[in-house]
Amino acid sequence: MEPFELSAGDLLLRPWRNEDAPAVWAVLQDPEIRLWNGAGSASFEDVRVMLARRMDWSAGDHASFAVCVRGELAGSVSLHSIDPVQGDAEIGYWTAPAARGRGVAVAAVVAVWRWAFGALPVDRIELLHAVENTGSARVAAKAGFTREGRLRRSFRYGDGMKHDELLWSRLADDPPPAG
Repeated sequence: MEPFELSAGDLLLRPWRNEDAPAVWAVLQDPEIRLWNGAGSASFEDVRVMLARRMDWSAGDHASFAVCVRGELAGSVSLHSIDPVQGDAEIGYWTAPAARGRGVAVAAVVAVWRWAFGALPVDRIELLHAVENTGSARVAAKAGFTREGRLRRSFRYGDGMKHDELLWSRLADDPPPAG
């Protein structure tokens, strides 16, 4: 799969670039992001390694986008764990502190699932987040995902503790989200 851009209203979802490293490093200093999405946040070099992985779509197992508003980094969204045999994938995202509460994550997630269902051999996308991450629960619901259940002590987050997670899914034939 070759990297490409998606538009979603005022948002541009574009492939990551090496020059994004300073902006990503700055965003990863936010305590909430370090807690819930801290991958690559230990050092500036870790950011470069993470971006290199996100820029390389050649395996076909993910599509990772920088979410930009008027040229500024506002977040990240990745469709990952793409499994064409099972027809499944997972979606993950974060939003920069300055962009929170403006619908950026919802719009980015909706743009990616719409693309995925139209372009990839997937009919189910899962979204998981820590129970305590209520912002992600709002994004999942507003983006049209259905809450399926709770996974007990399923993932170790940035605080070093394993947290229960909520499992949400969106199927290709689910109705569009309200609003």
